[in-house]
Amino acid sequence: MATLAQRGAATEGTRFYTIMAFVMALVIVAGFSLNLAMGRSSFALPAAFHVHGMIFMGWLGLYLAQAVTIASGNRGLHRQLGKLAYVFIPAMVAAGAMIIVVSIRETGGPFFFAQNEFFISNLAGLLVFGGLALGALRVRRYTGWHRRLMLVAMSALTGPGLGRLLPMPLLIPYAWPIAVSASFVFGAVAMLVDWRTNGRVHPAYWWGMGINVGGFLASMALAYSPIGHAITEAVIAGTPGAERPMGPFLPPGFTM
Repeated sequence: MATLAQRGAATEGTRFYTIMAFVMALVIVAGFSLNLAMGRSSFALPAAFHVHGMIFMGWLGLYLAQAVTIASGNRGLHRQLGKLAYVFIPAMVAAGAMIIVVSIRETGGPFFFAQNEFFISNLAGLLVFGGLALGALRVRRYTGWHRRLMLVAMSALTGPGLGRLLPMPLLIPYAWPIAVSASFVFGAVAMLVDWRTNGRVHPAYWWGMGINVGGFLASMALAYSPIGHAITEAVIAGTPGAERPMGPFLPPGFTM
């Protein structure tokens, strides 16, 4: 009886988390697929981009597998697969940081983002993801904290997918904050579901979303400070990325 009760507690309410996992994954895949379909990107990219893509897609597969295994009650497989997260999370942060540096130095970053935003706030978002995801692993014995913190961590990765689905050039000069703010919707929905289901919002969401939103606001303050500008300029100095304006702009002759 105790074992059955424990299994019930672990799988209770997992339908919502499974749905959210697939919705967030769909947003990310849809964004990158749309870019490919419209010719905005291709597979003819340097090796660094392919390494980054394989690591991130691997994490996406792991996240979905974890949602399915716990929803089906397969806790043993869930625990075994969960060990891979300790490898994937630091690899994700390292690969993400690598591609941000490569992108801003080689192309100057997406033209509809300010370079200081793209570089500093992007790195901050990666660190927020890594911190929240590792925090979720540390409290994995406390199901309520574990799955909520992991949901917020995963939502931090949806920004690139959303940015590829939204008409970014039309959102200049606010394209970056709009893309990042759009990713907060997933956490807001989860908090609303918590409140409607339990009559309160679990503290894991307050902590998770507080770190997520607070990290973004702090990164924007740093990006637009003299220090932020100096760091960005130092990173792109002497590279093709330095040839474009620091702020967002529309290339000559650009059309949607």
